[in-house]
Amino acid sequence: MTSSLDSARDTPLDGAPGRPDIVLLGPEWPERALLRAQLLEEGYDVVATDAWPIPRPYLRPEGKPRVLIIDLRGLPAPHDALEEVRGVMPPDRVVVVTAMGTMTPVEIRRLGFHVVTRPVAVRDVVAAAASVLSVSSPSSS
Repeated sequence: MTSSLDSARDTPLDGAPGRPDIVLLGPEWPERALLRAQLLEEGYDVVATDAWPIPRPYLRPEGKPRVLIIDLRGLPAPHDALEEVRGVMPPDRVVVVTAMGTMTPVEIRRLGFHVVTRPVAVRDVVAAAASVLSVSSPSSS
């Protein structure tokens, strides 16, 4: 499987990325594309990817997004990924979309993350991200 990166700006991964409002990790391209399009329409700077290793440069202190959205569907080790995220990103700035057979909403909430449960609509994820952004200042890290 090849991974891809969709960004609202021309920022190379090997360079120092800027600080996007939202980094979106979603393995299903139609869902990711729809969600990214709606977030862009709402005026957010969005970096979207389909593979877990890609967002890592954006989780460095100088590039952390204001919100990280992770869709657990298709993630090989969702618990490990969320534990790694907790080490670099405040859990209250992470929105997790559940996937059957991965982790329960209760488990995800215990880790401190915001949860959107399936079945899910784009507007549900956008609303969760907007809620996080409303309490997150642009300069927080």
